Amino acid sequence: MATKSLKIEGMTCSACAKAVERTSKKVQGVSEASVNFATEKLNVSFDETVVSVSDIQAAIEKAGYKAVIEARNKTLKIEGMTCSACAKAVERVTKKLDGVIDSNVNFATEKLSISYESSKIRVSDIKKAIEKAGYKAFEEEDTNIDEDKEKKEKEIKLLWKKFIISLIFTIPLLVISMGHMVGEKFGYSLPKFIDPMSSPRVFAIVQLVLVIPVMIAGNRFFKVGFKSLVRKSPNMDSLIAMGTSAAFLYGIFAIVQIFGGNIDYAYDLYFESAAVIITLITLGKYLESVTKGKTSEAIKKLMGLAPKTAIIIRDGKEIETPIEEVEVGDIILVKPGEKMPVDGVVVHGITSVDESMLTGESMPVEKTIGDKIIGASINKNGAIKYEVTKVGKDTALAQIIKLVEDAQGSKAPIAKLADIISGYFVPVVMSLAIISAIVWYMSGETGVFSLTIFISVLVIACPCALGLATPTAIMVGTGRGAEYGVLIKSGVALETAHKIKTIVFDKTGTITEGKPKVTDIVVTNGITQNDLLQLAASAEKSSEHPLGEAIVKGAEEKGLEFKNLDFFKAIPGHGIEVKIDGKNILLGNRKLMVERNISLQNLEETSNKLASEGKTPMYIAINEKMAGIIAVADTVKENSKKAIEKLRKMGIEVAMITGDNKRTAEAIAKQVGIDRILAEVLPQDKANEVKKLQAEGKKVAMVGDGINDAPALAQADIGIAIGSGTDVAMESADIVLMKSDLMDVPTAIQLSKETITNIKQNLFWAFGYNILGIPVAMGILYIFGGPLLNPIIAAAAMSFSSVSVLLNALRLKGFKPVK
Repeated sequence: MATKSLKIEGMTCSACAKAVERTSKKVQGVSEASVNFATEKLNVSFDETVVSVSDIQAAIEKAGYKAVIEARNKTLKIEGMTCSACAKAVERVTKKLDGVIDSNVNFATEKLSISYESSKIRVSDIKKAIEKAGYKAFEEEDTNIDEDKEKKEKEIKLLWKKFIISLIFTIPLLVISMGHMVGEKFGYSLPKFIDPMSSPRVFAIVQLVLVIPVMIAGNRFFKVGFKSLVRKSPNMDSLIAMGTSAAFLYGIFAIVQIFGGNIDYAYDLYFESAAVIITLITLGKYLESVTKGKTSEAIKKLMGLAPKTAIIIRDGKEIETPIEEVEVGDIILVKPGEKMPVDGVVVHGITSVDESMLTGESMPVEKTIGDKIIGASINKNGAIKYEVTKVGKDTALAQIIKLVEDAQGSKAPIAKLADIISGYFVPVVMSLAIISAIVWYMSGETGVFSLTIFISVLVIACPCALGLATPTAIMVGTGRGAEYGVLIKSGVALETAHKIKTIVFDKTGTITEGKPKVTDIVVTNGITQNDLLQLAASAEKSSEHPLGEAIVKGAEEKGLEFKNLDFFKAIPGHGIEVKIDGKNILLGNRKLMVERNISLQNLEETSNKLASEGKTPMYIAINEKMAGIIAVADTVKENSKKAIEKLRKMGIEVAMITGDNKRTAEAIAKQVGIDRILAEVLPQDKANEVKKLQAEGKKVAMVGDGINDAPALAQADIGIAIGSGTDVAMESADIVLMKSDLMDVPTAIQLSKETITNIKQNLFWAFGYNILGIPVAMGILYIFGGPLLNPIIAAAAMSFSSVSVLLNALRLKGFKPVK
């Protein structure tokens, strides 16, 4: 019997709670169900062999409510992983834990993203399970960026040190072991005291003495490899440990035979293979660590942007304070050339600020009292004081880092195939190595020949290349996007973006500046222009609509006084209804006037003319009679036309969605080159319009900036939010454009295409390498009269495969948007 706690959404009273209880109890296999209306939680006991949690959730959903498993998400840093098989082992161990909903390990970032029920399992239990499997787990808060960097640098230095030690002993070992063979060809020989013919015992002992320091330098391969083998989750280290141990043990056996008088074994020593394999793979690991460090440079750059201290004004004094001690409400002084420590609002002074490190926008932005400041941006030419609004994890920089980190830690659907194969890869390779060695031995070949096959197969196989193929490309791709101010939130978004066939742009604030101005005032029935503007502005003072704001601003510029409202009602998608000085005033679009049966009189022709010029006519009626029109125009953003042209050249259909009337929409669409127009769409219907396009079998992206765009952004296959937009829109989107420049839409799609191409190349080489390498190591060429693969060549090829995949991923660092 299992017990689950589910969060119930949609309950409005205790009767709802009773309904959820009743519905749950009716599900076959459920023995007990109780709902706490105050906490909105359902505790349900059920027989797992009869019913699943998803069945209970489906029944509750059918009753009109929503049941959600309460989950916490955590990111843990994993230490001790050496290949993708290790990542798979950590995933497997954590997924088995009761209370864990999902678990994903990214080998490239060495991070575990885990979703779990906090009522069932604690983070400490998850850590213990990981430690039991032979790895170490740390919460990200336990290590800061400097500590993490220090650890990585120490690891790189240690690998280099081990490589140098291995190399110092491997070179003389190679010279001694191969000297007699090379000497025969080039007419020189080894000194007699180490010649296998003259002194076989010394020859063998010297090799043993030289190989031992190399084996000690590579002790990690044996420690981790055999431990993983015992735990029945073999990894790449297990393959290396088995291969080199087999070579070393066979060498010991050969020494015993030599000292027993059988000197022929002097030519069958395998010490140099063990030493060269460890040396080459240590070099490969060193290069891999260095290259992996470069894949996350973007995030390191972002993390290094924030200054360590801030100057706070307290009691009229300037006090230098560590950034951790800055609190919301503090007043900060920033001098020219200094970095803004945290987010805030200017309270004194005028300056221009370089925000390029966050937005990619090269031009400095003018800041004056009331303007927002982004932490880590650079103050260019004026001293300012600003009030702190956000600190720590709430700052824009911290949010961006979190977005990029989450994206780099996420998996793209294309990675699933590699993940599945990586899980079975090592056991299959070990089986192939054993089978091929036995088959060759049974076919009449020598034990030495069979041992060569066994070692070559183990050493050439490379699960690392498969494990690194996707995450490294995603890390570099999302990091490069962040440098251009294009924040891609996940691997899924990165992969889907290149499949987009239709892009729907919201008009106001996206294609246009979103800062409309009053352009025309047309009056009728004896009212003056100023009186009409005064009434309209007084009515719109309580509205948040951008067109209303333009009217208010227009009245302020003329110095008109605002009148008090006796009544206010917003009519979504139509306009507003207010009462001023006993007069009933309607202000809105044509639909509102038609709905209220108000005659447009002779203003329809004027309205059509204004609309054809790209202006939005807003009708004003006083006491059910038409009083006039105020036309408002929104200017098109500088790069809108260019961006839309670029998208069309890329073969993408472009549509525009707006609540404006068709004529106004057509005028704007004509200016920017859009053919497909979805006009007069109410905010709540935007998502339905996106659905209709998806029903045509297209992958649809939606670009928007407002709260009313959020449902459409969520509905679209890819939601793209403008950075100047609302938090809700940015939360709902898959991609955020920090610069609010529409040219970044084609940039995001280009980046997606290049990253997916890079991933496919990586997977092709990783799969291709193993598909070709393993049969060659098994001796397939030898059957047809070709050469037998030397384990030393196999080790070199194996090291190169991982490094080549990483180097290919790093090519994405050279990505530049095609303008």
